[in-house]
Amino acid sequence: MGFARTCSVTLVGVEGVVVEVQADLEPGVAAFTLVGLPDKSLVESRDRVRAAVVNSGAQWPQKKLTVGLSPASVPKSGSGFDLAVAVAVLGAAEGVDPASIADLVMIGELGLDGRVRPVRGILPAVLAAADAGYQQVVVPEQTAAEAALVPGVSVLGVRSLRQLIAVLTDAPVPHEEPDGEGRPDAMLAGLMVPGAGVGCGLATGARGAGAGSGPDLADVAGQRTARLALEVAAAGRHHLLLSGPPGAGKTMLAERLPAILPPLSRQESLEVTAVHSVAGMLPPGEPLVASAPYCAPHHSATMQSLVGGGNGLPRPGAVSLAHRGVLFLDEAPEFSTKALDALRQPLEAGHVVVARTAGVVRLPARFLMVLAANPCPCGRHTLRGAGCECPASVIRRYQARLSGPLLDRVDLRVEVESVQRADLMGQGGRGETTAAVAERVAQARERAGRRLAGTPWTANSEVPGHELRTRWRAAPGALAAAERDLERGLLTARGLDRVLRVSWTLADLGGHDRPDAADVALALELRTGIARGAPLPVPRPAPVPALATAGEDG
Repeated sequence: MGFARTCSVTLVGVEGVVVEVQADLEPGVAAFTLVGLPDKSLVESRDRVRAAVVNSGAQWPQKKLTVGLSPASVPKSGSGFDLAVAVAVLGAAEGVDPASIADLVMIGELGLDGRVRPVRGILPAVLAAADAGYQQVVVPEQTAAEAALVPGVSVLGVRSLRQLIAVLTDAPVPHEEPDGEGRPDAMLAGLMVPGAGVGCGLATGARGAGAGSGPDLADVAGQRTARLALEVAAAGRHHLLLSGPPGAGKTMLAERLPAILPPLSRQESLEVTAVHSVAGMLPPGEPLVASAPYCAPHHSATMQSLVGGGNGLPRPGAVSLAHRGVLFLDEAPEFSTKALDALRQPLEAGHVVVARTAGVVRLPARFLMVLAANPCPCGRHTLRGAGCECPASVIRRYQARLSGPLLDRVDLRVEVESVQRADLMGQGGRGETTAAVAERVAQARERAGRRLAGTPWTANSEVPGHELRTRWRAAPGALAAAERDLERGLLTARGLDRVLRVSWTLADLGGHDRPDAADVALALELRTGIARGAPLPVPRPAPVPALATAGEDG
């Protein structure tokens, strides 16, 4: 009779739970039993593990074998337990020293030939192991860089079970040849969900923005107010609604928003990387997401695809994939009312709690939401002489698809007007570049960071209204206009708090110590769309590149 144990990790949402993998051998008819609430893919590991052990040159025990996964009350899923199960079986059969594997955490799928294939969710799994006090983990070689992001953990990357057995028995480590030179590594297939990063918009916008290879804000013609709203949204992480006719530049503005957001901090990068790793959307070769993600789901998306769901335990949805980044809902009124109203809770809380029969999962969802909408089904309602034929009742129903409680959570509501000929032809010069706006946003975030140091908040949009009214007060008399709107019913209590937050962001952008009456008036104008006589900041246009003459090179 032999017994051995080692550890692995199962994922519940984007959080890991350390699981003890126990193997017990007893005399009797050769059989392999797996217990501990495994799912279908984990039950199939019995055949994968047996073939991998035999093809790695080790002896498979011809006894009654029982493998238990503890705690048994936690559902286990996925193929990441294969490596731990194989080593635990070898430890029970005395193929390796059981004492040497008791404090190891092993994560990886086994091929029938003994190769160790990568699985999704390595970063949150290793984070859970580190929190539980484990200091050594074994992962597939392709994901060793991702696991090494966790401080205080020694990471061993292996390419095959043969290599791991050699390390545990102090034997020479065999060299494993790569699959094929000049071809993509087929072993990385398990890391990516088919189609990930293509249809969801994650691969656009944020990646490469820092290198100047993405779309530039100077390409947007005109739209002075909308550009200001975009800058304010980035500086304070405020939600934004862009309403206007088709072709005015709403999508162009939204696509350029991630590039003016500050780079993610180390903690934010780990949070974003963990979510994308679990979802299978972490690009190979990029173990750490350093820039703000950008997710733009199609308007046919269901509520489950937005907030999270799926069979069994819920998986991250669009709001979690946009965590610490931008969630852009183009043609917002075309989304189902049920899907849009499901966003109300994560917009306030910064996370989403999804309950299913298999369990309750808490997923991170602190994102910057940008809505784009047409004024009516045909889009020509606000254009002069454009011939809008939509009846008034149809226009009201169309605009009512964005519910009042949802719009009350949107700080900035801007009317994007049609582009004029002078702006389109560049007669007024190009607008400010992404780099210039991003620099001002970074300075405003730095001012806010110094003010909020020692608090749990990092941006103005996160500060509770009570704190803004008592701890950080506006200039005397600055809130008079906002208080009048509150008394008239033009603002709700939540709306007043959001006007205060935008006012602080405008003060940070302007370099003020605290908001004055002009900042509050501009914040009210950006929220209600009613002109308050507040002057807009004067933009600094980028120089137009001169054309080369016949006597110049190029």
